[in-house]
Amino acid sequence: MPRFAANLSFLYNELPFLDRFEAAARDGFTGVEALFPYDEPPAEIAARLKAHGLRQVLLNAPAGDWAAGDRGLACVPGREAEFDAALRRALDLARALECPRVHVVAGNVPAGQTRERLRATYVANLRRAARVAAPDGVTLTIEAINTRDMPGFFLNRQDHAHELVQEIGEPNVRVQFDLYHCQVVEGDLAAKIRQYLPTGRVAHIQFANAPARSDPEVGELNLPYLFGVIDEVSAQCGWDGWVGAEYRPVRGAVPGGTTQGLGWLREARRRTP
Repeated sequence: MPRFAANLSFLYNELPFLDRFEAAARDGFTGVEALFPYDEPPAEIAARLKAHGLRQVLLNAPAGDWAAGDRGLACVPGREAEFDAALRRALDLARALECPRVHVVAGNVPAGQTRERLRATYVANLRRAARVAAPDGVTLTIEAINTRDMPGFFLNRQDHAHELVQEIGEPNVRVQFDLYHCQVVEGDLAAKIRQYLPTGRVAHIQFANAPARSDPEVGELNLPYLFGVIDEVSAQCGWDGWVGAEYRPVRGAVPGGTTQGLGWLREARRRTP
C-alpha cells in the first residue's frame, strides 16, 4: 500500500484547520500536506503534528496575491524579489515543521510575455531557489496543473515538467505528479506512472478522481488499480515517496464527511498483506 498523506486544505473541511490533524490521525493517516498553512502559528502546527504522531510531508510556497489572480510567481518576469521572499517564508515554515518538500507554484502566463522569456525566468528562479533550499535538505517540487481548473497556467504536462527538471539541473528540484491534473490534460495514467517513477525525478504523487476532483470512489478513474500500479513500480525501482489525497469530499463540509468517504483507504489496507 502506498504511504498516503491527507491534504488538510481539502479534507476534514467541516473542522477548523488545526483540528484536522487529530481527525486525520484518527483515520489512520501518518502524513499530512497542506496548500498555504501560513495563517496559523508554526509552533501550533508543529505541536499538533507531534501530539498526533504525524509528519508534514509537503506544503506550498506562497503564490502571490491569490485574490488578485496570482497562481504562483516562479515564471513571472519582474517579480523575482517577491519570489525570493515567498521562498524564504516557505523555508522558515518547512524548517519549523521538519517538512522535507516545498511545492513552488509556477504561475500564470502574463499577457504580452513570450513563453521563452517565462521559461528562462522559471529556470533561473528554480535554480536559485534550489541552492537556497539545499542546506535545509528541502526538495522543491514543480507541478503540472490542468488548464480547465487554472486557465493560463504555465506548466500543464508531465513531459514538460520533466524537461524543466532536467534543464534546471539541481538535485533537489523534482516533479510533483498529480494524477487528477494529468488525467484532465493527458490521461494514460498507468503508463505514465510506469514511465516516470523509475526516473528518480518524481518526489511526490497526489490524486483525486476526475472529472470533479472528487473522492476516489466517485468518477471515471479506477484509483485502486492505479494505487496497485504505484506499488508495483515502487517495488521495482525503489520509489518511496508519499501519495497525497488532495480531493474534495463529495459529502461536503458535514460532520464525518471525509471519514465516511474513506472506503478507498480501508480497502487499500485490507488488500495489504
